[in-house]
Amino acid sequence: MASPAATSANLLPDDARSAALQHRPWNSKRLLSRGLAGSERFLSSAGFDRGPWLAVAFGAGVAAWFALASPLHWTAWCGACLGLAGIGICRWPRRETYPHVRQAVLVVPLLLLAGCLTIWARSAIVGEAPIAGPLAGTFTARVLEREEQPALARDRLLLAMREPGSMRAIKVRVNVPDAGAAQRPGIGAVIRFKARLMPPAPPMLPGAYDFARTAWFSGIAATGTALGPLETLEPGPGTGSLAALRADLSHHVRSRLDADAAGIAAALATGDRGGIAEDDAQAMRDAGLAHLLSISGLHVSAVIGAVYLLALRVLALSPWLALRVRLPVAAAGGGALAGIAYTLLTGSEVPTVRSCIGALLVLAALVLGREALSLRMLAAAAFCVLLFWPEAVVGPSFQMSFGAVLAIIALSSAGPFRRFMAPRDEAAAVRFLRHLAMLLLTGLMVEFALMPIGLHHFHRAGVYGSLANLIAIPLTTFVVMPLVAAALALDLLGAGGPAWWLAGKAISLLIGLAHWIASRPGAVTMLPASGTGAFLLFVAGALWLGLWSGRARLLGLAPAAAGTFMLATMPPPDVLVTGDGRHVGILDEGGTRLFVLRDSRSDYVRDNLMELAGMEGEPVGLERWPGARCNRDFCAVPVRRAGRAWNLLIARGRDAVPERALAAACDRADIVIADRWLPRSCRPRWLKADRAMLERSGGLAIDLARRRITTVAAGQGEHGWWHPRGALPPNPGASRPEPALPTSSGRAGLDGISGTSP
Repeated sequence: MASPAATSANLLPDDARSAALQHRPWNSKRLLSRGLAGSERFLSSAGFDRGPWLAVAFGAGVAAWFALASPLHWTAWCGACLGLAGIGICRWPRRETYPHVRQAVLVVPLLLLAGCLTIWARSAIVGEAPIAGPLAGTFTARVLEREEQPALARDRLLLAMREPGSMRAIKVRVNVPDAGAAQRPGIGAVIRFKARLMPPAPPMLPGAYDFARTAWFSGIAATGTALGPLETLEPGPGTGSLAALRADLSHHVRSRLDADAAGIAAALATGDRGGIAEDDAQAMRDAGLAHLLSISGLHVSAVIGAVYLLALRVLALSPWLALRVRLPVAAAGGGALAGIAYTLLTGSEVPTVRSCIGALLVLAALVLGREALSLRMLAAAAFCVLLFWPEAVVGPSFQMSFGAVLAIIALSSAGPFRRFMAPRDEAAAVRFLRHLAMLLLTGLMVEFALMPIGLHHFHRAGVYGSLANLIAIPLTTFVVMPLVAAALALDLLGAGGPAWWLAGKAISLLIGLAHWIASRPGAVTMLPASGTGAFLLFVAGALWLGLWSGRARLLGLAPAAAGTFMLATMPPPDVLVTGDGRHVGILDEGGTRLFVLRDSRSDYVRDNLMELAGMEGEPVGLERWPGARCNRDFCAVPVRRAGRAWNLLIARGRDAVPERALAAACDRADIVIADRWLPRSCRPRWLKADRAMLERSGGLAIDLARRRITTVAAGQGEHGWWHPRGALPPNPGASRPEPALPTSSGRAGLDGISGTSP
């Protein structure tokens, strides 16, 4: 039956009927036109606010390469970007009416393309494939770098050697425990050592630290620990190199202070954090002061600012120079040289180089008479870093440092802030209180901006960081660093003792503040591993809030708040399984305790399980789980979630087990977890996570209520640093056939747990 609209159209004359039938597509064109016009008005009114989004587009292209799985996906992304850019080139109706829209359609896809190609090229150029498997033996290598870590009673060496078998030139990182002065070869020395080398470790669990990715972009193919004394075959130069100067300076600083203060003083002077005690470092992290231990924007800015002001004052003492030379330009040159020298002395790590670039741009803005701290300056610094180190975009250091500066710039450019801080006739005490209030507000804004980033990467964040930084940043900038610099200068005259004593007292005050803040109730927030989608939603909202001006920026509140809420309410996984299958953690229904299969001697394993579960304290043995039945080979554990009971069978030993008894136990289990290959006859109801599967999937996070399994492999794709032994099976409950276990081993390995369904 015809519709009423069609019936009415049939009663009209031919011309009117034709116009009526074409009304719907014409309305769509009008709707499109109104959308383009609205976008054009928004972009044309944005002015310079559009510029920083170009750096965001470039970074998004880099991030897309990490998120996409394979070269086929990367190629499709590049093709799609070229296709979108082609729309901006092609002629379309009235395109001259929308110049800003056409410019965005052309430029943004090209920057997305450039970001993907940049990180793809860097991965191909600097990426170093890991060794195929564990290597044990005696090796000969040349020392490239040496980092002393007295707090951990070891040295860390970066070595160049030939890979046994292939003779490929590789870089290896080796820890040398209990290293004394005799065990410290010079840079460039050739040494012989006995060690066990391993490929760089992938994430232990979904959401854990990915050292394999970091090692790939650092060119490190293996890591290990020396098993005996080092033998020096050819001594290195020992002196004259920048690394040797840095090591000598660290030794000197540590010799002038006691152990507690020496590590932080050496970190501030040379960037060497190896002498900081672990409990002090953890207290600094929990108090929100960890950024003081890493040479970054605060330290580089303090050095450059101090040299700039000092040079300006000294040069102004000469009337001849003051009349003939632009003193701010000369002082800026001195500050720039000091910043570059400090960056080289402290190891030229990526955060330090990034901070140096930003500080140099600020100096350039001052020389040119431009605004020193602006979004364009921040975007230029971000673009420079991403161009040379594009892999930094997925790291917490890049995100937190640029996020903090973005929060400061966005707050300082807001209308209410400018009105509140505008000069006025008032008493000095009122002006001091006003500046103190804005300093505290700025600290709170920075903490709010950085807390989701910290929780996403580290699964913990300090709550009172803004209050701690209100004291710690001035203490470090105006007291500790000047005292350390003065003490080093006075040591040239043999008179640095009093300055070192004052520096030690100031550092002790800083450490005491960190421990006091970290020990306050509720000082640390712990969250389990969070989803990438929620984090990206927060990032998108935060960028919109920070980069636009006026009322348009308020549109970013909704996604930022939604992403933060999703991160804060993310439920922890019910079961955690490490990639080797040896360590299993199960959370109780209230999420208050974590029960583990084995008591690990490794703090690294325990900390990963606790952090990714979003918990503090010590784990509990799995045998104490209510209703669990364990023997030396297996544990049968009943877990109730969302009104359903799940039966878990977990292997804990390596003795041979009768295959028929194992198959019967698997039939009664919903999930079987083992660090060994299980026979084909073992068929649980839902998931069989044996060694065959875990070698391909990596660690697992299992959500029983949602019947969802998150794997390490799902976030790795076909990038060079991830090398599973095979593809994941389409059904996680099925795995490739494995040899059956021996059927005779004395007592059955399932005695005591194989009677009834747990």
